[in-house]
Amino acid sequence: MTEAPDITAGRPQPLGSTVDADGVNFSVFSEHATRVDLLLFDHCDDPEPSRTIQLHAETHRSFHFWHCHVRGVGAGQVYAYRMDGPRDTSKSGTRFDHRKVLLDPYARANINSRWERTYAIGLEDNVAHSMRSLVVDLDDYDWEGDRPLRLPMADTVLYELHVRGMTASPTARVASPGTFSGVVEKIPYLKELGITAVELLPVFDFDETQILRTGPDGSKLPNYWGYDPYGFFAPHTGYCTSPHLNTHISEFRDMVKAFHQAGIEVILDVVFNHTSEGNEFGPTISFRGQANEAYYHLWPQDRSHYMDFTGCGNAVNANHPFVAKFIVECLEYWVTEHHVDGFRFDLASELSRGDKGYEMAVPPVLWAIELSKVLAETKIIAEPWDGGGLYQVGRFPGKRWAQWNGPFRDDVRRFVRGDAGLVGEVAKRLGGSEDLFGPQNELPTNSINFITCHDGFTLNDLVSYEHKHNYANGEAEADGANENFSWNCGVEGPSEEHDIERLRVRQIKNLMSVLLLSRGVPMLLAGDEFRNSQGGNNNAYCQDNPTSWLDWDQAEKEQETKDFTRRLIQLRGRYRTFREPQFFNGHLNTRGLPDVTWHGTRLEQPGWEDTNARVLACTLGGFEDDPDLHLILNMYHLGLDFELPRIRGHRWHRVLDTAHRGPHDILPAGKEKPVDGHSLHAHGRSVVLLAALPEKPEKAEKPEKADRKDASR
Repeated sequence: MTEAPDITAGRPQPLGSTVDADGVNFSVFSEHATRVDLLLFDHCDDPEPSRTIQLHAETHRSFHFWHCHVRGVGAGQVYAYRMDGPRDTSKSGTRFDHRKVLLDPYARANINSRWERTYAIGLEDNVAHSMRSLVVDLDDYDWEGDRPLRLPMADTVLYELHVRGMTASPTARVASPGTFSGVVEKIPYLKELGITAVELLPVFDFDETQILRTGPDGSKLPNYWGYDPYGFFAPHTGYCTSPHLNTHISEFRDMVKAFHQAGIEVILDVVFNHTSEGNEFGPTISFRGQANEAYYHLWPQDRSHYMDFTGCGNAVNANHPFVAKFIVECLEYWVTEHHVDGFRFDLASELSRGDKGYEMAVPPVLWAIELSKVLAETKIIAEPWDGGGLYQVGRFPGKRWAQWNGPFRDDVRRFVRGDAGLVGEVAKRLGGSEDLFGPQNELPTNSINFITCHDGFTLNDLVSYEHKHNYANGEAEADGANENFSWNCGVEGPSEEHDIERLRVRQIKNLMSVLLLSRGVPMLLAGDEFRNSQGGNNNAYCQDNPTSWLDWDQAEKEQETKDFTRRLIQLRGRYRTFREPQFFNGHLNTRGLPDVTWHGTRLEQPGWEDTNARVLACTLGGFEDDPDLHLILNMYHLGLDFELPRIRGHRWHRVLDTAHRGPHDILPAGKEKPVDGHSLHAHGRSVVLLAALPEKPEKAEKPEKADRKDASR
């Protein structure tokens, strides 16, 4: 065997394509391949490779890795693989097919200009219709001293957004709609709002040409959300302004750097639980054609079929030694090379399953993530359930993992819409959900509190619709949650009735108030602050159109809720008690008040056993520079009088009252309004926050108008 003069054995590590002074080292994993070909293309749109380099096992194989070094090539080189080996789908699970062109799983960028998905499914050679990978020089970028921000988790306010949906609408008025660059133009808005971290829906390369459904009008509905990745090391091609040039990396990095300059962290929603290849009827893109038996959970009885714990056709075998290595190295790559501040793991419970699909007590990949030195100061957030019925809220493996708190969402939704008998559950949620996280010796910062997210109604739709309206998804209303704990305030959908609209605004303020005044880490859904609507669609995964795009004209129209949210975030920052990273423990402050005392309308009578209770109040003892606070939640439809505790030398002052119109709904420091007497009338369906301030002579004040007209359900 004689090698070409520019081809040498190369190195098995690192995997992927690595630029050096002489050329590029290529390395790929496949345990059972018998032949590996490296395809080199002169241009990304060439139908055929200009060169095929066959890797020989005796020279280019080290254990499970196939590798070579090619001199004279560099950044911008387009490449892909073909592999051959045993095809024993039922017994071993291998699915080698030399006719299919395969992406490099470790590729830093991919090219999809010739891609046609159907050719990756059939029996024919798909080289002319394949995706290809791109060699990237990671050192060719000026970070200008940037690094991950490492902000305290307790001070974090998350904002979940979709990169395209953020600016795709013409109302966004940005130069490059629907791109990383478009998002950069909205950073000043997010900074003014008070957001400390954005959580980006998937930005790994995914197949947006994949048609998921056909709409009732015959329209083709694509993969919009991006929860079907194929390129885990590559920023999504479609979010770049020049997707076929070597700009993938720099545009993503420019966005991260711009966020950091504004003091905002970047958290990626990552999908390691399944891939775009789907089940046995799906396309062969990379993993299936290289090591199908390693990457995926396969049925032991017949390994031609895929286990599906995700609802997407396949499930990643995350605790296979190599796959665990792949996942950890991927995460470390995004931190070291792209300065990402953290990750939210979609259907994270799937990552705790072993080879046969059962839940593992100590899942290696999850502990490897938690204990990685590189990831030690990144934020790691789990969606602690999967599509196969595994539900791990409060018991997700590891100690450092924050978790989406589904019970917070459901309990608060039900309470604010007026359901009775929930005050005990709501008290737990206000305090950081100690019932969920305390038994594992975790903290309120393990709880990601949310009321809305990309899954489900927007906040405006939560108070505007009793039922989902998903007809446009083409699934005959079979998709999306049926029980949303929503209330339309008396009219289904948009309303011109003034009283209905005022009630909806108040309910939005109530929901936002409970979210931002609870211990734990709050997360907002993009656009909720200005009443963005999806027309009642609670599962807009395939709606790449105005249904899912943020309407920035709405942001100008709904100034009241937008300003309320901004000032509410400021209020959370003003009082440490809402950001305290510990559960209530009964400690007394210098005025003899414990950190929390629970009440109903009468002091120290919270009505834990009252099945009709719709009100809850609490006194929060202030520590250090915090004043004592008194929080009232009246979700009864009529106004009620609440007793107030007496604090010697102090007088209660109103800080927040959702029954008032803006800007009087939240008052700035130094402008709080004193309360007369030792009780307060809280309007129906309202949240009130009082602060105990030192007594001093007060001038007479004119009464302010509140929205006094209450609506019953």
